[in-house]
Amino acid sequence: MGKLLKYLKNYKAQSVLAPLFKLLEACFELFVPIIVAAIIDTGVKAGAGVSYIVYACLILLALGVIGLVAAVAAQYFAARAAVGFSKELRHDLFSKLQSLSYSQIDSLGTPRMITRMTSDVNQIQSGVNLVLRLFMRSPFIVFGAMIMAFIIDVYAGGIFAVSIAVLCVVVFTIMLVSIPLYKKSQSKLDAVTTATRENLTGARVLRAFCKEDDEIEEFNARNTELKRSQLFVGRISALMNPLTYAIINAAIIVLLYVGAIRVEDGILTQGRIIALYNYMSQILVELIKLANLIITVTKSFASAGRIAEILEMQPSLSKGEPGEREEGAYIRFENVCANYGNAPVNALDNISFTAERGQTIGIIGGTGAGKSTLVNLIPHFYDASSGQILIDGVNVNAIGDEELRERCGVVPQRAVLFGGTIRENMRWGKNDATDEEIRSAISAAQAEDVLASKDGGLDGLVEQGGKNFSGGQRQRLTIARALVKKPEILILDDSASALDYATDAKLRAALKSLGYDPTVFIVSQRASSIRHADKIIVLDGGKMAGVGTHEELLSSCGLYREIYYSQYAKDGA
Repeated sequence: MGKLLKYLKNYKAQSVLAPLFKLLEACFELFVPIIVAAIIDTGVKAGAGVSYIVYACLILLALGVIGLVAAVAAQYFAARAAVGFSKELRHDLFSKLQSLSYSQIDSLGTPRMITRMTSDVNQIQSGVNLVLRLFMRSPFIVFGAMIMAFIIDVYAGGIFAVSIAVLCVVVFTIMLVSIPLYKKSQSKLDAVTTATRENLTGARVLRAFCKEDDEIEEFNARNTELKRSQLFVGRISALMNPLTYAIINAAIIVLLYVGAIRVEDGILTQGRIIALYNYMSQILVELIKLANLIITVTKSFASAGRIAEILEMQPSLSKGEPGEREEGAYIRFENVCANYGNAPVNALDNISFTAERGQTIGIIGGTGAGKSTLVNLIPHFYDASSGQILIDGVNVNAIGDEELRERCGVVPQRAVLFGGTIRENMRWGKNDATDEEIRSAISAAQAEDVLASKDGGLDGLVEQGGKNFSGGQRQRLTIARALVKKPEILILDDSASALDYATDAKLRAALKSLGYDPTVFIVSQRASSIRHADKIIVLDGGKMAGVGTHEELLSSCGLYREIYYSQYAKDGA
């Protein structure tokens, strides 16, 4: 939690004023029992009269009004600081997640990241708010009441001191036991979030295979595990209030018993006993608040640890120093190997090939052959575990990621559109793209009919994830989005799989006549989609099974021949 306190640096004034106003409120509150004692001892017992009692009551009223104003001010400043803290934290957390490599995002998982951005940040915000309001007030009241008790009577003050010592032992023991349990409970929340997300995103698949009952059963099992974890730690935390009540009430009994004896002996007055009782009641109220504060802070510490893990992660992508530019082909793979998370087998093994400017490179192979891995190495989404990838003679590790990706247009395997308008989605690659440029890219991507089918044209609405478009429409729009920026390198990662063969053929013809000759990488499992490429790379189990033109591979590569002839009748080629 201490590492996250830097997010309060822009709210230093609020962070100081909130506890100060709470201390001011507490100071006035500590005077109340003394005035009540004076009313009893002086106004009633000594016979000072109604005027004295009215005067004392007016003082009590003034203390109450000032305390109310101080409490409202404290709440305002604490809320400002806590909300500002969470805003700064959430901003940095989101920025950190954006900076992580694909492999790190894969290992973290979407549900864990969502939980940290929402539940964990909100938990810390609540903790900061309560700490600023109560962390100084409650101890101040507790120890202030003890000091006032010592001033009234040393013997009675000893009862306060013993009670507070016992309470401290109870509170801190429960807190130390609860912190690790809350961490485990939050991890089980990740599992529930994962199950929920998978069910929502895969709802159609679940219903197609009649798996609703199985998923409900699995979700209930995870949810029950979360409930058990939360109930267990909740029961431990719930011991705080009854133990506090028991200790304080036992102390009150002892205080009244001892006080009665000392009043009988003439050492104390009835008013002072009432004052001591009020101080003990104040301690009870504040310790209940402190108990709730500690429970919230315990949860906040658990959440802070989980968020700190993310913030301390360093992007795993390698950064190299710019060296001398090497002459040669525009894009070169030299003995490249790639591995996911230190897996025993490489996803790519000893890949070497070249691509010239303006060439079209086709990549084909079976499922899991490493096609997507290969093209994801070009924009440096993943690191090569060995070997090097050079673009225009410079290692991709030495090119800034932003500069490199400005040169690349990537159409991922899964077509993703964002909520907004078609125009806003098209401008992701180029913020200042004109409508003419957007329409030209849409035309090249064979998506003119998609635009025509939507009310408003470019201002047509896109729902979250592009849910109001078919799979083929989403693919064509994502291709258009990549074309708007006129990239030097265009990567189509199996991005025409939902297109019919005629549209696919028109798309390939349009890419050939773009006018600015990008180097195009086409990943496909259709032989017809890559047969006219300048160079075709055939992958098998992460290794190159062949490289060459369509005719060369038909005569020299058995795997390509098998793939091609298995699709020949279907393609009609």
